[in-house]
Amino acid sequence: MVSIPSFTGDADPFAGGDPYADYRTAGFPFAHHADLADRRLGAGVIAANDEFFAERENMLKPGAAEFDPEHFGHKGKIMDGWETRRRRGVSAAQPHPTDEDHDWALVRLGAPGVVRGIVIDTAHFRGNYPQAVSVEAVAVSGSPSPEDLLADDVKWTVLVPRTAIGGHAANGFAVDVEQRFTHLRVNQHPDGGIARLRVYGEVAPDPAWLGVLGTFDLAALENGGRVEDASDRFYSPATNTIQPGRSRKMDDGWETRRRRDKGNDWIRYQLVEQAEIRAVEIDTAYLKGNSAGWAAVSLRDGDAGEWAEILPRTRLQPDTNHRFVLGAPAVGTQVRVDIYPDGGISRLRVFGSLTEEGANRLAARHQELGG
Repeated sequence: MVSIPSFTGDADPFAGGDPYADYRTAGFPFAHHADLADRRLGAGVIAANDEFFAERENMLKPGAAEFDPEHFGHKGKIMDGWETRRRRGVSAAQPHPTDEDHDWALVRLGAPGVVRGIVIDTAHFRGNYPQAVSVEAVAVSGSPSPEDLLADDVKWTVLVPRTAIGGHAANGFAVDVEQRFTHLRVNQHPDGGIARLRVYGEVAPDPAWLGVLGTFDLAALENGGRVEDASDRFYSPATNTIQPGRSRKMDDGWETRRRRDKGNDWIRYQLVEQAEIRAVEIDTAYLKGNSAGWAAVSLRDGDAGEWAEILPRTRLQPDTNHRFVLGAPAVGTQVRVDIYPDGGISRLRVFGSLTEEGANRLAARHQELGG
């Protein structure tokens, strides 16, 4: 098991200059997984018991938290995160909160999945971060309300036990619970602020939903596809290529550094399960002077299978969605996109339907995860 650095205690008060100069962080072994709490997937913070100083929704904003030392409002310092008021005891004789007192927020994951790691980021919360945090999870079908989730008969599973954390730091926690979850309850003990929440894991789709769809995007993150590896992630992550919707700006895709050799760049994807592929889309939206020049798509069935080209090397146009209908359906579990010589694509769509074998395996896995 890879050791994850932990941070505790206050950070120094902000003294000017770069606010991230003394920020404490580390590389987390689970960060290559997709963020299940990504707003692009449909995640949301659906309730919190208190958000007096800063709104709960800030936790899921993309990018790093920002800090403006001069930004104050009627309630005090405006922070880019979720911040609750200071807790107090019940009387002058008991002015301090009890050990059980805490604040909480309910988070709907953008896609149900298996959580592999959580980062609770307290960037810029230097003396006003929670003393400790804990995280629980549950799987509830449909679209439950906050009241449904807080009902007495809902059984939560602890992913992160109550743990002391540090201010102005990325606090990471590996999770080893092999279950499918739809919602989290993030607790801060007793109060304070969290800048960002990231929930890294693997999407575990509902086989019944995919079965009703019939033909769908087999590589889409929301449907259980994932990026296994990529030759280069210099400008942006390869996972962007299987996010929902079309790209809205240049960095909402995958772009590599400029090659100075005779090689090429590539991404390898794992489809949701074994499937029969009938069509492919390669989109270069917002990539104009830096789109890939050519692309080829290959397919194999299982890790031991042989790669077979299903789309030969084809010229791509900048800022264009390219659609290709395959001459004959092709069966496999993994797709590889090669781009020549470098550059980027914004989205890849792989349309088809699960084979009987793939559907059976997906249903069995869903059952294993408690679905």
